[in-house]
This record gives sequence, structure tokens and C-alpha cells, in this order.
Amino acid sequence: MSEIKRLVLDVLKPHNPSIVELSKRLSNVNGVVGVNCTLDEVDQDTESIKITVEGPSVSFSKIEKTIRECGAVIHSVDSVSAGKKIVEEVETPQDR
Repeated sequence: MSEIKRLVLDVLKPHNPSIVELSKRLSNVNGVVGVNCTLDEVDQDTESIKITVEGPSVSFSKIEKTIRECGAVIHSVDSVSAGKKIVEEVETPQDR
């Protein structure tokens, strides 16, 4: 079975824990070598963030569990890369 190498998630979280703390927690999940959390939108009670997780063997269930433990919820899985290597998207004429 192919391993997940990259996940891009749209997440809704409370203000606490911060994206710094959430990033640290996600980076400690086995199989993860890097995490990027970007703040997208803030309202009175919540924050929308984009989370990118990379590693040689990323477990979606462990990532989801860690996010839930922080009181957050995954709105959508926006991108998944799996296999022996990450394949970057290529722009086509339809993308312009």
C-alpha cells in the first residue's frame, strides 16, 4: 500500500491552542517531518487555517486525531500526495 507523503487540510479551530502549538503537536506525530500552518481567516470564536503536513509515512488517522484533540475539525482534505515521491502539480492552459 502506498504511503501518504503530503496532506493539505482546511481546518477550523478555536483560538487556543495557537497555530504554533498545533504545528508543534502535529510535527511530533510519527512519520511527519514537516508542518506548515497558515492562518486564513479569523472570527470571534474560531480560526480557519490551512495545514500542510509532509513526511515519508503520514498517517491521516493520527493527524486527524491530533487535530481533534486540539478542539479543531477538518473541513476538507484539499490535496493528498502518495506513492514513492511527491508529484508537484503542473499548470495547464485550463488553469489560466
